[in-house]
Amino acid sequence: MSSTMWSVEEHLDDILGAVRPLEPIELQLHDAQGCVLVEDVFVEVALPPFDNSSMDGYAVRVADVEGADEESPAVLTVIGDVAAGSGGLPDGRSLGPGEAARIMTGAPLPDGAEAVVPVEWTDGGTGGGPADTMRAHREAPEGAGGEVRVHRPVEARAHVRDRGSDVRPGELALPAGSVIGPPQIGLLAAIGRATVKVRPRPRVVVISTGAELAQPGEELTDGRIYDSNSFALTAAARDAGAIAYRVGAVTDDADTLRATIEDQLIRADIVVTTGGVSVGAYDVVKEALSSVGDADEAGGVDFRKLAMQPGKPQGFGSIGPDRTPLLALPGNPVSAYVSFELFVRPAIRALMGLGDLHRPTVRATLKADEALTSPAGRRQFLRGTYDAEAGTVTPVGGSGSHLVAALARADALIVLPEDVTSAEPGTDTEVVLLR
Repeated sequence: MSSTMWSVEEHLDDILGAVRPLEPIELQLHDAQGCVLVEDVFVEVALPPFDNSSMDGYAVRVADVEGADEESPAVLTVIGDVAAGSGGLPDGRSLGPGEAARIMTGAPLPDGAEAVVPVEWTDGGTGGGPADTMRAHREAPEGAGGEVRVHRPVEARAHVRDRGSDVRPGELALPAGSVIGPPQIGLLAAIGRATVKVRPRPRVVVISTGAELAQPGEELTDGRIYDSNSFALTAAARDAGAIAYRVGAVTDDADTLRATIEDQLIRADIVVTTGGVSVGAYDVVKEALSSVGDADEAGGVDFRKLAMQPGKPQGFGSIGPDRTPLLALPGNPVSAYVSFELFVRPAIRALMGLGDLHRPTVRATLKADEALTSPAGRRQFLRGTYDAEAGTVTPVGGSGSHLVAALARADALIVLPEDVTSAEPGTDTEVVLLR
């Protein structure tokens, strides 16, 4: 273990200096969600690919409905139906003077048509009201026949989605660095892309250590507590964008822990352990991590003390033949979670190739009943709730690193710098937003 005290920045820089973005791979769209695009994607097919109707109604020529109203409707001959997925009017017909074509939403605008009259502006054509008639023609189009009375005029291109009005061939659809979410997947599919080149989501293995840990659902015996850390940190890894695997609690035995980690390396881009790094308890963990996966002298994990509270004891290094990064976090629940937010989350996002690695920070006015105290020379992270409208932050719970309930109610971390030992109500403070 290092004898000197590390700053938060020094520890984080050490981690980020050793983490490199994962190599890009080609993925199917349904597998690319949450990944980061590594190349510009350009449009090859116009969207929409043809002029189409945005309404159920009738395709018409503008001149044929000019001046139409309720008392003097324009009477047009219906020459056919144009359904979504069709190529237009039967036999390639064009719309001529005095003619109209029934058209469904998304159907291509037939040749000769200049606009679409919504069915609500008509009598629905021969044989019924607007809604009934359009419903019947969707289910069983009758083709040509009958007349339609149009009660309002329309302007050219009314209710028409023009070809390429969304994107045109050659335009940039998505730039490199975009995170692939549902809207991006929708766009890629719409322009015909079946695969994309991305950096894959990192695989994170979370392992709790401690003979005192029981799994939720089990009966607690004397001296045991439930393992909450592995559940919270696995959820936090997923929230950061990773594929996370939770490993059940491992007892305080070096051989068992070493074997567990070695078994997990095959599916890990990062390994996160929690527990067994405090003074008097870290020796077993240190022994287990010193030779995992036959690491040579370039590997191994360094255990160190950080000038922060909570989260003073930390470990970081690389293990195994692939030099997999490992972050060893404290075992107290709040210490583990705060450490994850400050160190593991940025590492995950660095592996993803993201530019924005950190949670957003703001300045807020401290809203408290009494002054907050902090040990000299330590950067303290206290739980709080942030009110964006008022610009205030209110402490939640105390400074104890075991207060899980307070952490669950918090949505921010109040940061008290190393040179601050007391923060009075009304003080302007730095706040890390967790939501």
